[in-house]
Amino acid sequence: MPILEMKQINKEFPGVKALDNMSLTVKKGEVHGLLGANGAGKSTLMKVLSGIYEQDSGEIYFKGENVNFTTPLEAHEKGIVIIHQELSLVPSLSVAENIMIGRLSGKNYNVDWKDINEKAVYYLSQVGTKLHPNTRVRDLSVAQMQLVEIAKALSYDAELIIMDEPSAVLSGSELTQLFNTIETLTERGVTVIYISHRLEEIFHICDRLTIMRDGRIIETRHVEDTTRDQIIRGIVGGEIKDEYPPKEGGEIGEEILSVRNLSVEGELKNVSFSLREGEILGLAGLVGSGRTEIARCLIGADPFDEGEIIYRGKPVKVKNPRQAIKQGIALVPEDRKEQGLVTDFSLKQNFTMAALRRIQQGGFLKFRKETKDSSELVDRLKVKTPSIQQLALNLSGGNQQKVVVAKYLYSEADVLILDEPTRGVDVGAKREIYLIIRELAKEGKSVILISSDWEELLGLSDRIVVVHEGEIKGEMPGEGATEEKILDKALA
Repeated sequence: MPILEMKQINKEFPGVKALDNMSLTVKKGEVHGLLGANGAGKSTLMKVLSGIYEQDSGEIYFKGENVNFTTPLEAHEKGIVIIHQELSLVPSLSVAENIMIGRLSGKNYNVDWKDINEKAVYYLSQVGTKLHPNTRVRDLSVAQMQLVEIAKALSYDAELIIMDEPSAVLSGSELTQLFNTIETLTERGVTVIYISHRLEEIFHICDRLTIMRDGRIIETRHVEDTTRDQIIRGIVGGEIKDEYPPKEGGEIGEEILSVRNLSVEGELKNVSFSLREGEILGLAGLVGSGRTEIARCLIGADPFDEGEIIYRGKPVKVKNPRQAIKQGIALVPEDRKEQGLVTDFSLKQNFTMAALRRIQQGGFLKFRKETKDSSELVDRLKVKTPSIQQLALNLSGGNQQKVVVAKYLYSEADVLILDEPTRGVDVGAKREIYLIIRELAKEGKSVILISSDWEELLGLSDRIVVVHEGEIKGEMPGEGATEEKILDKALA
């Protein structure tokens, strides 16, 4: 008997039919991959299953019982836990408090912190991290927060765990540990539904896969009988050729940015590198290596203790991101929800907020130009939305990511730092972003590409700089570079 059957599930939102007569069957103890383009309905289907949304019609059977969850707590009590694509931790609380939230044990109204911390350490060890249980979540990197999310899910006695893009910011040993954890879970009889846009992960970890498109099930297949091309055709309804577009035209020019001996106590040490006009510079390294810290220093989000930044031949001191944008340097952050979007604003407002000067005249906003420019950005990045008036919170994760990219494209920065720009983005949308990156370089813009997907770095970068424990450990031309060469320096 299957552990899960979802039959003829329908769900509509204003202007969008998210799920159209969806049916899904999952076997006990398997890792079931759920694939589809952004907006296909994957996350919506899982939110219905886990009690976040309630279906308009259809039935759900879990372990043979007809269930209808109205809250996530009801799903937890039955043994269903979801790890969200967007982090749902409480930043002001400790790692231990987040893992054991709602279950703080003790006697006589006193919390037994020793017991709580010991449990947290145990669950953290299951995902291969030695984070201190008393560390505040707000002090963690996005990747570390993701590991805490997984540990939190493991702390429930779950029989079905839904992982929505759990590896989006993981690489190297962290990714290996995730796969080892999943394998251990399935050996215990736990079932995993695994949502990912990384096809290599699907082939590595999943037993079966289901492809969704436009709110419908396209097909369910055994992974061992499936090819990469078959998956891509199912997701996009056709073929994608040349996933990484070749470099065409555009010459790499003079040096535009030079970073000299950048140091931050405990984080960065004598970081030096350069960037040239029209160049795509890959910044490689394992999670926690210091890549994001470098980016934040460049835009003034974090101060640095020593060193200097030379921009267009002159030393610059950028105190905040607003000043950086005025100088011509912008960062597309890795955490779109907390740092890249105002989710309660419309797409149009998000697009233009970083460059209001472009739609201002005499102190007034030119709303017609704002509408025209926003519509062009939607078309250029192929954002799936019924209107530019749609609130950002109503978009799928991948389409939200496109909005963040578009926002900083609109700022007309000459140096664009992209931190995990395709996190949570499907294969079709990824190529669209790759094309944008290539076009920017061709136009003479300079790009710093930070990615945990080394194949992505190899496919796009003109040059690659490798970071390890806050230091630059090597540099290599993009042409001829391999994952093995990167890893050799990333582990130095």
